[in-house]
Amino acid sequence: MSKLWQARFFTTVNQLRELPDTKVPEIAFAGRSNAGKSTAINILCNQKGLAFASKTPGRTQHINYFSIGGAHVAQHRKDPTIVDEIEALLVDLPGYGYAEVSGSAKLHWQRLLGDYVQRREQLAALILIMDSRRPFTELDVQMLEWFAPTGKPIHCILTKVDKLNRNEMVNVLRQAKAKLESYVDEDGVGFPFTVQLFSALKRVGIDEANDKILELAGLSDDTDADAAPAGAADDAPPAD
Repeated sequence: MSKLWQARFFTTVNQLRELPDTKVPEIAFAGRSNAGKSTAINILCNQKGLAFASKTPGRTQHINYFSIGGAHVAQHRKDPTIVDEIEALLVDLPGYGYAEVSGSAKLHWQRLLGDYVQRREQLAALILIMDSRRPFTELDVQMLEWFAPTGKPIHCILTKVDKLNRNEMVNVLRQAKAKLESYVDEDGVGFPFTVQLFSALKRVGIDEANDKILELAGLSDDTDADAAPAGAADDAPPAD
């Protein structure tokens, strides 16, 4: 099984001062509300309810951490995680959907996410989740431009490609690559941005995303583990 299947809830924070005092690599997932971020996290970790999708876009304003390592396969979910044995952390950032949230909530989101992606030393890479039918919205671009100056990798996952035909998939991937290649530093050197297609429903791109995330986290996959953790799902979770 994949090491991502070891993921279990670690902590949730609402302020930067509450971020965990850990030194392991963090891989953060960001995306517009309803782009399929929670679904992608759940299917990659083979657990239906790990990441929670709010029914009200933009309402969930917390940063949720999931640990990789620090717990044994047979260990009960409520047993404490052994912090010293954590190998990496997956970080579920608030979805940025603003339709039904107040101005103060929007400001809180901007400060929380902006400061986190720009200043968190432990953050090794960003996974940017975008709906393949509406990629690179204004808020997606804002996230790219917040993170790009760090020089760290961004891997873009274009979700819901089951809703596209083959030509549309080819075109959206080509256009996304061109968009990412347009970002260069002051010396004209491109940033370490990559992109792929993904569908939870049709199970497209799951292995590719798994391998990329493990690579970015500095982890090798473990295909010889005995069993999946408690709560693992055999089928894909419903789309969020």
